[in-house]
Amino acid sequence: MDITINQTYLPHNDPDAAIAFYRDVLGFEVRNDVGYQGMRWITVGPIGQPVSIVLYPPEATPGLTDDERRAVTEMMAKGTYASINLGTPDLDATFAKIEATDAEVVQEPTDQPYGVRDCAFRDPAGNMVRIAQS
Repeated sequence: MDITINQTYLPHNDPDAAIAFYRDVLGFEVRNDVGYQGMRWITVGPIGQPVSIVLYPPEATPGLTDDERRAVTEMMAKGTYASINLGTPDLDATFAKIEATDAEVVQEPTDQPYGVRDCAFRDPAGNMVRIAQS
């Protein structure tokens, strides 16, 4: 079997802030920016790699009740709703560049007891962005 990751989804609540973080802070390219009924879906990804992150408006999720929408909004605000793990060959240099942008630091580069060296930030929507030494 030959299966690859094509896209992953992260919620956003401010499309312009999301673009600024993923494009300007992480250096990803914006591959698509689609608006529909006052909402925007933004596709970003690392230059030269086929995998994409679709930043989507959570209020567009079909079938959510008002209570579920409130819960999603609350979890996003706390940073407990969604996350993504990325990798870089030079974690310390990457951390320094991102930290210099005033991105919200959650964890400085740390050697984890399970064998990974990583750091963590939150994107503007509160999503956890972990970056590991690869």
